[in-house]
Amino acid sequence: MSVDKETVARIANLARIRMDDAALDRMVPELNNILAWVEQLGEVDCSGVEPMTAVIPNTLRLRDDVVNADPLTGGGVRDAVLANAPAPEHGFFGVPKVIE
Repeated sequence: MSVDKETVARIANLARIRMDDAALDRMVPELNNILAWVEQLGEVDCSGVEPMTAVIPNTLRLRDDVVNADPLTGGGVRDAVLANAPAPEHGFFGVPKVIE
């Protein structure tokens, strides 16, 4: 696949990039080289390669999310927390309406 000057002008117009004729002439071989490189990538045999998201294995270095792991900061203390609320409603914090 190759592009000509009119195609480059259309791409520049779609990208809202103003280019004069000299810039369009310089851009044609650049885009053709990029498209040739992409076509080269299509020729690579990658049938035995599994899809991946990174070149190195990534593992999360976070702790397990366990409820009630710490008796002071763990779960199960909703009633104690809501005891400090000025207007608890149905197990949640009651707040004034801000949209009229």
